[in-house]
Amino acid sequence: MSAPSAFPTVPGPASARRVAANLVDMVLGKGRALDDALADPKSGFRDLPDRDRGYVRRLVATTLRRRGQIDGVLRKFLTLWPKGLPREAMRLGAAELLFLDAPAHAAVGEAVNLMHPEQKKPRGLINAVLRKVATEGAAIVAEQDVARANTPDWLWQSWVNFYGEDIARDIAMAHLQEAPLDISLKGDDAAIWAEKLAAEILPTGGLRRMAGGAVESLPGFEDGAWWVQDVAASLPVKLLGNVKGQRVADLCAAPGGKTIQLTVAGASVMAVDRSDPRLKRLKENLKRLGFKVDVRTAEIEQWQPDESFDAILLDAPCTATGTIRRHPDLPYLKDETDVAKLADLQRRLAQKSWTLLKDGGRMVYCVCSLQPEEAEYQIRHLLALPGAQIVPADAGRLHLPSEAVTHEGALRTLPSMWSGRGGMDGFFAVCLQKN
Repeated sequence: MSAPSAFPTVPGPASARRVAANLVDMVLGKGRALDDALADPKSGFRDLPDRDRGYVRRLVATTLRRRGQIDGVLRKFLTLWPKGLPREAMRLGAAELLFLDAPAHAAVGEAVNLMHPEQKKPRGLINAVLRKVATEGAAIVAEQDVARANTPDWLWQSWVNFYGEDIARDIAMAHLQEAPLDISLKGDDAAIWAEKLAAEILPTGGLRRMAGGAVESLPGFEDGAWWVQDVAASLPVKLLGNVKGQRVADLCAAPGGKTIQLTVAGASVMAVDRSDPRLKRLKENLKRLGFKVDVRTAEIEQWQPDESFDAILLDAPCTATGTIRRHPDLPYLKDETDVAKLADLQRRLAQKSWTLLKDGGRMVYCVCSLQPEEAEYQIRHLLALPGAQIVPADAGRLHLPSEAVTHEGALRTLPSMWSGRGGMDGFFAVCLQKN
């Protein structure tokens, strides 16, 4: 199947680089999320042989992670961008030359071949520019401010203003590395599964292995022995304490990692989300793991259950900037207007969720965002809820450095934490007791 895109098609099946160009164009040109683009039959990704899929993922991710550096190099040789010349062909070729150690003749030739043979002018220009990148690009890269170059202005200013420039740089550098695969186990047999999965046992009790390969093909996946969940995403549930036998609502629950975690901990869980397609994935995960959970489709702000809950986990919709390691397309799909809109929604959801909590119960508010408007700045609104009091997080119990707990007692993880182990997602969580 040929993959329709901005690139002229040639007879025969879609090449790996043509599919990569389609995917980058879908993200940067059309504003599509990379995961959606990968799943879209029109991208051509699903029609590639297995051996090519891994390379395409790596090439596209590298092009997105290093976009600022790549464009900086290309600007040295191409001050004006001719109309009709797809940037993606040039960017992919430069990514291969500068960061993937591809042979120059292969990277340049494949980039040129993304153009139709009759498009002589674009082909000649791509060839000339990429040959300069091959010979002079490394010296230009060596002079670049890597962290700053690859971070869009709106994110950089936000992080510098809130965290300071040193931490902002650490965050940006952590985003250049592919995230490892973190695994949460259904049982207590960590040593056995660590050996089977060639994984490291984390202090939190989960497992970590290097990313790569199809998750579905790993031992134990089909049998429901474990599920994938970044170590930072597993922490908010732990702030609730012992939930065994309690009635717990997991609000905005899809794709379900925290629902599963609560169920394993012995809670009676009701999982609620507004999105049927996302809940479908949650149900598939529950079925694979052999769990039965009460799953509801509802708009949280309008939802009214029959009785209140002992505990609530509100994993609020957010910009997800804490997951850029896993989703390098995010910086180009979001902006500061999204932060403001989501912060307002988060306040409304927290207010509604609080009304569903029993007196004496606990609620955890969490977001996988690095933006303070969605996290730390929400604390004053949360403390304005009737009877709300923060239950301070314990960094030692969570096996985290002391700086992972804010002075108010909230949890704040950063991609640069655990750098020697491969980092973790950026997460914010705060536990409130209703007194």
